[in-house]
Amino acid sequence: MALTEIDRNLLKRCVAEEPGAWRDFVDRFIGLFVHVINHAAHARSVTSKPQDVDDLCAEVFLALVADDYKILRRFRGKSSLATYLTVIARRIVVREMSRRKMAEALGHVSAQGAGVERAELDAAELAATEQSRIDDMEEVEQMLTGLSVGDAEVVRQYHLEGKSYREISQGLGLAENTIGPTLSRARQKLRERKIKS
Repeated sequence: MALTEIDRNLLKRCVAEEPGAWRDFVDRFIGLFVHVINHAAHARSVTSKPQDVDDLCAEVFLALVADDYKILRRFRGKSSLATYLTVIARRIVVREMSRRKMAEALGHVSAQGAGVERAELDAAELAATEQSRIDDMEEVEQMLTGLSVGDAEVVRQYHLEGKSYREISQGLGLAENTIGPTLSRARQKLRERKIKS
């Protein structure tokens, strides 16, 4: 779906910081973000209270205004604004849910005094995983080009949907230890294409 004129104008008004533009933006997309939060919570079997939804919505909006609307300025208009924001919001929400889950686990584990090192390793692994995700939607779309259907689905679920290796492996019926190599091959193909061009 293409970018609509209404969204194009709203985006311009927001990045230009016109009076009332941000309020209009929030009014237009808050329902979408609530839907993304509820869907992500349901997919992870997490019960989300109204306060949690409010907090996660705030996280999404804070990320959007950070660094002088950097995320909104990066939008290239190759999809609808709603599609772009859905991907961004899902990434933020999944990251925040994972962070909260890890914080709860660390609190629980440290209270028992056992397994703290394992929890700290899990936190480090989570941070490393998040850094390895590609944030640029256009770059991910380029990566999908030329991949087999199976490999493209792994890349799509990891980079665009923010799923973990375990979630992808369970959803697609693949061995969990094949997900990393599949993603590495896809990144290598993208690098080779960039060198050639």
